[in-house]
Amino acid sequence: MNLSSFAHYPSLKDKVVFITGGGTGIGAAIVESFIDQGAKVAFVDIDAEGSDKLIASLQAQYGRQPLFIKCDLTDIAALRLAVNDIASQLGDVEVLVNNAANDQRHQWQDMTPEYWDNRMAINLRPLFFAMQAVLPGMIAKKAGSIINTGSMSWKAKNGGMPAYTSAKAAIHGLTRGMARDVGKDNIRVNTVIPGWVMTKRQLTLWVDAEGEKEIDRQQCLAGRVMPVDIARMVLFLASDDAKMCSAQEFTVDGGWV
Repeated sequence: MNLSSFAHYPSLKDKVVFITGGGTGIGAAIVESFIDQGAKVAFVDIDAEGSDKLIASLQAQYGRQPLFIKCDLTDIAALRLAVNDIASQLGDVEVLVNNAANDQRHQWQDMTPEYWDNRMAINLRPLFFAMQAVLPGMIAKKAGSIINTGSMSWKAKNGGMPAYTSAKAAIHGLTRGMARDVGKDNIRVNTVIPGWVMTKRQLTLWVDAEGEKEIDRQQCLAGRVMPVDIARMVLFLASDDAKMCSAQEFTVDGGWV
């Protein structure tokens, strides 16, 4: 990406930033954007191949690279170990971006308790436990920013993925409750709500001719929401420019919902 035309935030330089699901898609755009800001970036992902490609690209472009730890976020013990590893190598996490998710479609008629629990274990549970893992370091510094990634899917009344939309709706309650719990320690918690973002996954699996027409009908703005558009909002919320923003939703969807 060419990020030279976008804003730079002096407060992000040398900040320790931890991003979940940072290897591809929106997460990769967020990783690169923080690298461009001069932050100390770490990320986890289950996709080692995609993550290695991202690291090589960033090394070639910026002359430095993020710390990558392969991690299955359904394994909370592994997530906690990853946070400890980041702290030992880079320092306590100062910005957490809970980005990882999986929006696999599924029908309510086919739902089993096991599949429901698995969707929560991917799309909801790791957000809380990542927060729990990084918060002691933030509290010690009396500063921090946590950005949770929600979804406009449930606001748009999208069907065909009830466990995913339930998990994503729950994130908003998690954000607001945690913002109250940690606000007195000068820690901000916010939700970013992406619209239909044109990642490789979306373009491969879901964005067909009818999908393109739906985007044109629903968005107020012409054009397409790109991963970098989400990353720019995340950067703002991570920076000191957003120092009085907490417990809020920030939507980047072209005016869809």
